[in-house]
Amino acid sequence: MGQQQLLLLVLGMVIVGIAVVAGIQAFSEGKAKADRDAAVSDAMRLISDIQAWKLKPSAFGGGANATGFNGVSFSAIGISDTTADGKYKTVNGCYELAGGQNAVLKIYADTTGACDNQIATVTISGTTVRDIQWQY
Repeated sequence: MGQQQLLLLVLGMVIVGIAVVAGIQAFSEGKAKADRDAAVSDAMRLISDIQAWKLKPSAFGGGANATGFNGVSFSAIGISDTTADGKYKTVNGCYELAGGQNAVLKIYADTTGACDNQIATVTISGTTVRDIQWQY
């Protein structure tokens, strides 16, 4: 094999190696974004349930459209499967809910199993889309 052929072979291997590394990095970034999007999608479902709870009559276990979100909890919106510290855990992330004048939903990524990497905080002050405030 000639020197030129060996040089082309080495150059080809370097190009393939760079392409593989770039592909792995792009996949990792895409997976992280997909995981975050899935957690936000779950949060949107929870926000919808919280707003529905507020509008539901108290006879049916709702908030009766009272002022504020006192009494809202995961069990009040129909989710009884929570962790010992009160968080709701799914395959996409962990969620923490607090009631009061506004409902506050905190979204955590579950990358290590500890649910300690907070993605966002959502403040819900009413029952319309304009009443939802996201803070990343």
